[in-house]
Amino acid sequence: MGKRKVLSEEDLKELVLPGEGELLGVVIKLMGSDHILVKCSDGKTRIGRIIGRLKRKIWIREGDVVLVAPWEFKGDEKADVVWRYTISQVDWLKANKYLPEEL
Repeated sequence: MGKRKVLSEEDLKELVLPGEGELLGVVIKLMGSDHILVKCSDGKTRIGRIIGRLKRKIWIREGDVVLVAPWEFKGDEKADVVWRYTISQVDWLKANKYLPEEL
């Protein structure tokens, strides 16, 4: 079995902006089994599932800003984690009013 290829912060150059049906959120708690607790920009707390291509390459920690896509079924409770932002990208999101200050 091979090693996981983990991307470093420098490899996350591209900036993914929230699309239709996607929200920004902050990781509150790591729950294990590729699930996290996320406080979203709409004020709701959701259980986020880290999707496969993301869990193999990018590590997510508490306090990280992530992009989530709520499910169509139970969308107020659950969501998929689509992307994790770096510190410089979070500063850019705050400066351009994508990320609310209360998060």
